[in-house]
Amino acid sequence: MTGFISIMRTLGNGFNRLEEAFLCLLLVAMVLLSCTQIFLRDVLSAGFIWADPLLRYMVIWAGLLGAAVATRQQKHISIDIASHLVPENATPWLVAISNLFSSAVCIALTYASIIFIQNEYAFSSGREVLGMPAWGLNIVFPLAFALMTIRFLIVAIRNIVTLLK
Repeated sequence: MTGFISIMRTLGNGFNRLEEAFLCLLLVAMVLLSCTQIFLRDVLSAGFIWADPLLRYMVIWAGLLGAAVATRQQKHISIDIASHLVPENATPWLVAISNLFSSAVCIALTYASIIFIQNEYAFSSGREVLGMPAWGLNIVFPLAFALMTIRFLIVAIRNIVTLLK
């Protein structure tokens, strides 16, 4: 069992590095493309017609994948009023319940985004950016929400197991 856990940790760490590297490359590409587009417009009165729509999709990808990374690092936005209202010994349970609730919300968002992708596929009528269909560029929605669901669930299960020991 320890070998399996070790393999899973190694795979998880590799995935985390890959995720962060992808986000860094995405950010660099966004900055370079934006600066190029600004230069072309202001200096040469030209530009790439595909750059602005692509940049919009890149911002969406960066935001959603950044939210998934923040969830992994437990640095996501949270409202922490309830922990000040409950006794200190109940706070760990409140955190576990909060993570379970967050995973339930992410499950609902994953489901809604799958429906969104299905509708984009069915009704997009040939909308493309650089030859990629719009639904394909929006695939980040269910992927990111599913990833956040898994990460919230892992933290909630770890919290509950620790509390029950």
